[in-house]
Amino acid sequence: MFSIFKKKKIVSHIKLSGVIGNVGKFKQGIDFSGQEEIISKAFSLKKASCVAITINSPGGSPVQSHLIYNFIRRQAKKNKKKVIVFAEDVAASGGYLIACAGDEIYSNSSSIIGSIGVIYSSFGFTELIKKIGIERRVHTAGKNKSTLDPFLEEKKEDIERLKNIQLDLHKDFINVVEKSRGTKLKKSEVELFSGEFWSGSKAKELGLIDEIGDANQVLKDKFGENVVIKKFEKSKSWLSKKLSSSNDHVDQLANILDERSFWQRYGL
Repeated sequence: MFSIFKKKKIVSHIKLSGVIGNVGKFKQGIDFSGQEEIISKAFSLKKASCVAITINSPGGSPVQSHLIYNFIRRQAKKNKKKVIVFAEDVAASGGYLIACAGDEIYSNSSSIIGSIGVIYSSFGFTELIKKIGIERRVHTAGKNKSTLDPFLEEKKEDIERLKNIQLDLHKDFINVVEKSRGTKLKKSEVELFSGEFWSGSKAKELGLIDEIGDANQVLKDKFGENVVIKKFEKSKSWLSKKLSSSNDHVDQLANILDERSFWQRYGL
């Protein structure tokens, strides 16, 4: 008969949305320095039953992805809090790496999940500058300083050196996924670590996520209809608001294109 006095459960909620790293002139991407305080506050809420993290990211910087992943896991251990991750449109590449910080991962059936790989892309302009009569002059101290210069012919040794770096980064990524998902990963004909990505439904079959579901419903199912979701968000500074509303349309367009190049890889 005292059920009406039962305390409501509280859940801390963080939302990470955007490209990972300092992208564009106004640096709106997800990076560790910009999220450290918010993550700390969310985990330090003593009354919180768990910490929920919603992520919507096509990836970006592997370093920033690892820093955020490691910090979430350290905070979870320090504060003895369970972490539940919810993927929205995309949790791919570095976005999925951060998602692996969750003890449980949920997504929409149509979310894009995976892309466990490493990519480098650029253009080659050697034929173009020949046609228009431009001579490229490069002077370095250190024979490898001009590695992969887009205005010079590619060298086999440069490509091999880059490939070795990519393999190291890929191995680190695989280790995080295997440590996080463990026996949940399904052994099948599908190569999980090829850089391929899948729908949320297929990702569940492969063990990359635990279940299909959205944050509001899952948290209500777990902690009751009256669960209080305490949101922790980074507030925009006066300066960043002023810059983002400036009339420098060229800079704004360049910034948008920079971010779109990441999102479009996943058809968004």
